[in-house]
Amino acid sequence: MAEPGPLIYTASGIAILAAALLPRLVRRLPISLPMVFLALGALTFAVIGPLPDPNPLAHPEPTLHLTEVCVVVSLMGAGLALNRMPGLRSWSTTWRLLGITMPLSMLAVILLGWTVLGLGAAASVLLAAVLAPTDPVLATEVQVAEPAAEGEQDDEDEARFGLTSEAGLNDGLAFPFAYAAIAISAVGVAPSGWLPHWLGVDVLWRLACGLLIGLVTGWLLRKLFFAARSATFRLAEHAEGFVALAATFLTYGLAELAEGYGFVAVFVCACTIRAGERSHGYHGVLHGYVEQAERLLTVLIIFLLGGAAVTGLLAGTTWREILVAVVVLLVVRPLAGLIGLARGKTGPRERVVISFFGVRGVGSLFYVTYALDAGDFADGAMLWRVVGLVVIGSILLHGVTATPVMTLLDRRRERAARARHGDSGTAARTPV
Repeated sequence: MAEPGPLIYTASGIAILAAALLPRLVRRLPISLPMVFLALGALTFAVIGPLPDPNPLAHPEPTLHLTEVCVVVSLMGAGLALNRMPGLRSWSTTWRLLGITMPLSMLAVILLGWTVLGLGAAASVLLAAVLAPTDPVLATEVQVAEPAAEGEQDDEDEARFGLTSEAGLNDGLAFPFAYAAIAISAVGVAPSGWLPHWLGVDVLWRLACGLLIGLVTGWLLRKLFFAARSATFRLAEHAEGFVALAATFLTYGLAELAEGYGFVAVFVCACTIRAGERSHGYHGVLHGYVEQAERLLTVLIIFLLGGAAVTGLLAGTTWREILVAVVVLLVVRPLAGLIGLARGKTGPRERVVISFFGVRGVGSLFYVTYALDAGDFADGAMLWRVVGLVVIGSILLHGVTATPVMTLLDRRRERAARARHGDSGTAARTPV
């Protein structure tokens, strides 16, 4: 029998080549890269054996760190891609999604967990926190593609901007609720046992710390990249793309050392870097490197998820769990999104698109792994099954619909722009 080492190297090489080629081959088809590797993972682990067990329940620590790295890298990419300066009015779609849609979605999931699945208070809150983030990893087809360079259009359409900025922030904003679930699992539901510490530390301190470290680190790195007195340190002139990983890991590490939210810090850092020398091509270099690293990590995680799905992760799935997953994807997020965006700056078609594409993915896998390790939850296997069903369902549902829906939306926007202004160059700013 052949040694496993050469087989692993061969398979890795094929997978990396596929990760580079497939996005270009399927970009006009209703197929996404995660869909392909989910299927490949399921097929590989179902047909080839024996292979190591990919079940995340059996390997919580590697799952935690692999998903953690993938999320922080994708958050840096999301922040660097955004061309719009942060502001109350310019980011109003984002604030609506975070302030209205996200809480409504969480309340609905808590009720589903309590009434349909029979979960306790702690597990219901955890399920809501885990399924709260829209994922910046698996939603590339519906997000801002890259930072605009000099001479290029520098404004995004509202649908892609809203989904990208929401994904960048609510991955971190889900953490306080995960901590609330962990605290309730340890001391009970009585507020006196966990609420003061949660408000003071898990909400105020950790959020403020993540925001501050992201701002300061991003500002210092921006100065280094673009305005250092010595050309040796002015990295924008040397086009070193891997520096994006340094910015990502440095910011995340500092925030976590200070017990702040590293996810928030990384996204804020990326937006702060992007705010300097906005037309400089170095932003594209940084984003391109991060995007490639993110794609490789995504391929590995989704491949393993496909393998886990056919080797035991979903064993014992009940109709109630399937029902909850379907309702989360097709009812909870779309309805909460429409409520949150009502009477906003988006057009009716944009509201439907943003509300529908509440992609769930690697962030949810990270949160459920983290919380089950840190808390005392008796329903760990059920929580993993529901999360696995939602993430797999999101990969399939949103993967099939993303390309045709966004293509149709872009065409509608161009026609509306020509009808109103006689210029398709204003299409991105035209609500439809």
